[in-house]
Amino acid sequence: MAGFSSWESYLYPPPDQGTLRNKEGLRDPDKLRRFEYAAVQARQFELMAGVASVDKTFDAAHMQQIHAHLFQDVFDWAGEYRRVNMSKGGSPGGFADVGSNQIDRYLGDVSRLVQGTEWAKLDRVEFGQAAANVFAHLNQAHPFREGNGRTSKVFMEHVAQRSAFTLDYARVSPLEWNHASAMSAPDLGSYPVFPESLVPVFMKIAVERAPASASSEAGTERARVRNPNIAYAPGRGPTGSPSVDVAKPYIPRGKDQGMER
Repeated sequence: MAGFSSWESYLYPPPDQGTLRNKEGLRDPDKLRRFEYAAVQARQFELMAGVASVDKTFDAAHMQQIHAHLFQDVFDWAGEYRRVNMSKGGSPGGFADVGSNQIDRYLGDVSRLVQGTEWAKLDRVEFGQAAANVFAHLNQAHPFREGNGRTSKVFMEHVAQRSAFTLDYARVSPLEWNHASAMSAPDLGSYPVFPESLVPVFMKIAVERAPASASSEAGTERARVRNPNIAYAPGRGPTGSPSVDVAKPYIPRGKDQGMER
């Protein structure tokens, strides 16, 4: 990932410094938003429909494979760790520090939590607690310069596939989701996360999996992936859940800080 080692290196030079460098060479943030939305949504449908797959190892490599697949048409650094520190909403704490290898540390915690949980035996409350703990560490890792939210949601659905539940993100508002995620962040200068704020969120979005309809849904999704003329509701996947977050214009907040979806 030579060339992407500073905040500015991810962005075009002035006067287009509000736009991430991309494979299409788009310097208008609105055009990039539309292109990225369509490209990532199509790649996500491939994963959900089984047209494409990743190794479900529930570790850093798993996250990197998801991100690489989703963003392969958009960014040269798809699937690669960020090399700059980031925060969201001006928070002083920020996400995992790249200088102290915190990304790998948090993702190592994610792997241990997933592999050490008997997901198939969990009821809704237990699932909400376990999923919240996994996601709090995953969110704090925030391993990529852009696209962490969409990558994490695919990852969490892979986790949910080990359980009796699937995830319907439409059951919570973006405000509720973002607030709970922010509240789970560590205290300034500290490492432990606080997943408690996310427990009610994951309990709410957990939907009991219907084995009888699983093959039918998969077949419908495959058909939709094969037919690009089928219309989808903005921000929603083929089953009605918000599978992707609509991209926003990219505005740098400082040398090593910025907002990321």
